[in-house]
Amino acid sequence: MKVLVIGGGAREHALCRSLSLDPDVSELHCAPGNAGIAEVAELHAVDALDGAAVAALAGRLGAGLVVVGPEAPLVAGVADAVRARGIPVFGPSAEAARLEGSKAFAKDVMAGAGVPTARSYVCTGPEEIDRALDAFGAPYVVKDDGLAAGKGVVVTEDVAVAREHALSCGRVVIEEFLDGPEVSLFAVTDGETVVPLQPAQDFKRALDADEGPNTGGMGAYSPLPWADPKLADEVLRTVLQPTVDELRRRGTPFSGLLYAGLAITSRGVRVIEFNARFGDPETQVVLARLRTPLAGLLLAAATGDLADFPPLRWSDGAAVTVVIASHNYPGTPRTGDPIGGLDELAAASGADGGTGPYVLHAGTRRGPSGEVLSAGGRVLSVTATGTDLAEARERAYAGVSRIRLDGSHHRTDIAAKAAAES
Repeated sequence: MKVLVIGGGAREHALCRSLSLDPDVSELHCAPGNAGIAEVAELHAVDALDGAAVAALAGRLGAGLVVVGPEAPLVAGVADAVRARGIPVFGPSAEAARLEGSKAFAKDVMAGAGVPTARSYVCTGPEEIDRALDAFGAPYVVKDDGLAAGKGVVVTEDVAVAREHALSCGRVVIEEFLDGPEVSLFAVTDGETVVPLQPAQDFKRALDADEGPNTGGMGAYSPLPWADPKLADEVLRTVLQPTVDELRRRGTPFSGLLYAGLAITSRGVRVIEFNARFGDPETQVVLARLRTPLAGLLLAAATGDLADFPPLRWSDGAAVTVVIASHNYPGTPRTGDPIGGLDELAAASGADGGTGPYVLHAGTRRGPSGEVLSAGGRVLSVTATGTDLAEARERAYAGVSRIRLDGSHHRTDIAAKAAAES
């Protein structure tokens, strides 16, 4: 099978890495990719938001499967354009991707499906915003209705900060605060059958101890030793399957990756948000533990054959990923800095028989002399596996210590609490 992956972040590098290890994948392509993805796939220059261009590229390559990684191309209808060419594509239609593209739409779907979530108001003006903030009180949860690269949510005790963010959004969802730990649960679906993956937890705040501003994610781990072993089954029954069934009932079947961001509250599981694609950085740890070859799973979802797909196989061990971010991220990041230590880390991993940490590139590019330079806010995800979280965490941070990027920062507490308690 020839596979084309659309995107250029660490999520896409994780997807490409897994696909490159799949014996059924004869050719692997990525557009536009990054400096790390170039080591496992052939890169192509394309506007990822241009459905016609992506479909034309897939046709020229003879791709048997197209995997659309990021949310923006999905909301822009790229998967629709590829499907119209008769090429199997893993990713929902633009209509179904509104589940992520509009939080108000997602709330409406959840209401129709009877999915448990936070009470909320959709607001478009100052008076509605003030009434909603007064109704819920602190802590205030304010969400931009549209796509915001994981940074459109403000959770604050300060009503002035909440109001300022709400007014900057245009259309905004204000909702009650959900107590309890957060969990990310991915599910692969063909629009009818839903297959949940293993849960993960990510770290949204920029600084240790969950301080600092929201980011796209600073690290993740899997499995969750503190979670109920039946969590995935419960979420499948109460959240994932009802949502897929409701979208099909509405005439907008969802095929691809359904991502449920959950809060495990004192009142039970509640949905914080839905995404229409693999999450970053959770994908890095979930795929690190998946033993079932990836291409066949994604193709089964793309072709409506998921009901006949064998049960997924998983590693018994753990995985941890730590994000290295550019100077000033999540503000305007500094880019163009050389990255050192990549070759040394790769050599060390090889010397450990491949059990050592490995790097998944997020925001990188090649310089004029072939050197790897930073090219975004989140630059690298250093990922490691181990027999348990403590070992995976130790290996991941050993890898982080080998990377040299001027002005960079990372959290030092990814999976620390879970590892100590497991």
